[in-house]
Amino acid sequence: MNQAVPFFSVVIPTYNRSEQLKDCLNSIAELNYPRDCFEVIVVDDGSSASPEPLIERFTEHMEIKLLAQNNAGPAAARNTAAQEAKGDFLAFTDDDCIVSPDWLKAFSDNLSKKDDTLVGGLTINALPENAFSTTSQLLVSYLYRYYENNSIMSRFFTSNNMAISTNMFIRMGGFEVTRLRATAEDREFCYRWLHHGHEMTYAPKAVVYHAHNLTLRTFCYQHFNYGRGAFYYHNCRARSSGEQIKVEPFSFYLNMMRCPFSQFDYRRAFSAAALLTISQAANASGFFWEKIRQRFFRSSPVSENDKSSS
Repeated sequence: MNQAVPFFSVVIPTYNRSEQLKDCLNSIAELNYPRDCFEVIVVDDGSSASPEPLIERFTEHMEIKLLAQNNAGPAAARNTAAQEAKGDFLAFTDDDCIVSPDWLKAFSDNLSKKDDTLVGGLTINALPENAFSTTSQLLVSYLYRYYENNSIMSRFFTSNNMAISTNMFIRMGGFEVTRLRATAEDREFCYRWLHHGHEMTYAPKAVVYHAHNLTLRTFCYQHFNYGRGAFYYHNCRARSSGEQIKVEPFSFYLNMMRCPFSQFDYRRAFSAAALLTISQAANASGFFWEKIRQRFFRSSPVSENDKSSS
C-alpha cells in the first residue's frame, strides 16, 4: 500500500438499482487514485435480487465487497459499512451517482490538511433534460449557497458526496436512523457535527453526477418526505439546543424563486420556478403531516416505503 496516500473506504448503499449501480462502479473503477489506497463497500439494502453477480465482475479491477441487510434505508446501510470499513476515511456516494476521476484525490487534498473536518463535494445533475431532476438539484445548490453565505445557519452536505474520518464518524454515532431514514439524516448529522465544534469544508473539485430520474409524482413524493424529515430534524435540534423551530425569512423564498432566472432561459426558468413552488408546498405538507401524526396518532414516524434508498 502507498502509505503516503490516505486510504478510503468508498461506501455505496443500493436498493433495486442494478443498472445505475453498474455505472457508478464503472466510474469508481476509473478513478485517478492508487488502486491499493481504496476499497469499495456496497451495502445491499434488501433488494429483490442480490447485486452479487454484478459485484463479482469488478473484483479484478478494485478491492470490493458486498454487505447485505434487511431493508432499513440508506442511512442504516452507510452505518453498517462504516463498522466494516478498514479505510482511514469514508467516502459516501449513492448508487445513482457517477464520480469524476479526481473525486477521491479532491477529498484527499482537503482531508490531508485537517483530518477532523467533514468534506462535501459538488453534485451536478446528470439529467439536464429532466425538469424535475434539474429543479431538485437546483434547490440543493441554492441551499448550499444560502447556508454558506449565512454564518448564523448551519451548513450541510448531502450524503451522496461527502467524506469523513472513519473514527470520527463512528464516534459521532453515525447517521441517525430511528426517525430520519432517507429524509434528513445528512442534514441532522451535519448539524450535530457543527454542534460538537467540528469543521466542514467544501471541495468543489470532488464532483459527482447525480442521475436521479424523477417524474412529477416521484418529485412530489421526494419533497413530501423531505418535509417529514425536516419535522424530526427540527425536533432533534430543539432537544439538543433548546431552539424553537424557526421559519426561514421571506427573502429566503424570494431568492429561491429568483434563482432559476440566473441559471436558465426564461422558458426553463419559469418552469423551474413553478416546480420549486410545488416542492415547497410538498415539503410543507410533509412537515405538517408528521406533526399531526405525532400529535394524534403516536404511530411510527417511518413507513415501509420510506426505507428504500432515495
